[in-house]
Amino acid sequence: MTVLDEVSRQAALLRTLRRELMVYKFGIDELMTKLRILSEEFDFANQHDPIEHLASRVKSPEAILDKLARKGLEPGIESIKEHIEDIAGIRVVCPFVPDVYLVAEMLGRQDDVEIVKTKDYITAPKPNGYRSLHLIVRIPVFLSDRVERVKVEIQMRTVGMDFWAAVEHKLFYKYVGTAPADFADELRAAAETAADLDARMTALHQRLQSGQS
Repeated sequence: MTVLDEVSRQAALLRTLRRELMVYKFGIDELMTKLRILSEEFDFANQHDPIEHLASRVKSPEAILDKLARKGLEPGIESIKEHIEDIAGIRVVCPFVPDVYLVAEMLGRQDDVEIVKTKDYITAPKPNGYRSLHLIVRIPVFLSDRVERVKVEIQMRTVGMDFWAAVEHKLFYKYVGTAPADFADELRAAAETAADLDARMTALHQRLQSGQS
């Protein structure tokens, strides 16, 4: 295959991938609607909104192909569908730790939401201190000529966990390779501080709730 042929093949793959990514966007739209409904309904019924805010994103075609290359996989739509589970992503930020599990439970009770995989980094944090509940879910997207079941990664965490993750990401990419020797230890300590704050704020919230009942 000549260089020109390879460039043409890559361009065709990118065009096809951009069409496919539209379906993943629709999957995000479906889940975001469900989450907003759960948020408003639970707030109305219980005077407490378990969702602080929501964010979403779809990976770019270039980022997807780069991830395939890092995994040593051949570029192609079927390979992408099989091996890349975080093409579509939603971040759910909750006020308190119990809210994270509550929202996950409510979402799992939806008839058309299939929870494919769960990774609980709150109960068992990553070595660097990262905490979050990760769900891979599959949801149907009804198109004009077919139904596609797409995977969406949902990361669920508290405000404190989200702050730590956002700042850690910025620090890691800015200072990678040049960070002080104790940098990793300081990050883990900061994560422990955030977890302690989460526990204290949850305890205060539960005291208020018990006083109102």
